[in-house]
Amino acid sequence: MRPIYCVLLLLVLAGCDKNEVGDVSLGVFTTKDIKLDAIVDPVVTGVTCHVSSIEANLDFADPSDSAIACRQTGDITAQMIAQIDKSNSGEVLFTKSKSIFFKSMKIRRIFDAENQTLMYVSYSTKETSGSFKHSLSTVPLWGTKAYDATKLQQ
Repeated sequence: MRPIYCVLLLLVLAGCDKNEVGDVSLGVFTTKDIKLDAIVDPVVTGVTCHVSSIEANLDFADPSDSAIACRQTGDITAQMIAQIDKSNSGEVLFTKSKSIFFKSMKIRRIFDAENQTLMYVSYSTKETSGSFKHSLSTVPLWGTKAYDATKLQQ
């Protein structure tokens, strides 16, 4: 195989992501795209989060901005809620590298017991322009099997 074909194949494979559900080009004269990922919560499998972030194909680092929207897409049960980390810092569900210099985007789930709500925050691990970029989405348990069971325990 010719060396140029090997390089092209590696570039194509490097761009593959099993969570990617969309790719929006920002134009002909830019190497940046908006990547759309779908992430199913590994414990609360009735929640799917869609995350958008910029990828700069030929740069050493991607921009830190991201947006997240999470929705109930299936059953949420009391057994699922019983298994999650209920600490104030919650738990990391997903990590995606955004730079060769140790910057990543993470998605963390935090349970708000008082309001019976799952919070999902997408954030950058490196400060950019004086800010850690982040985005928040919530999934209320109201109307789910988990809501009735947890309300009875209070």
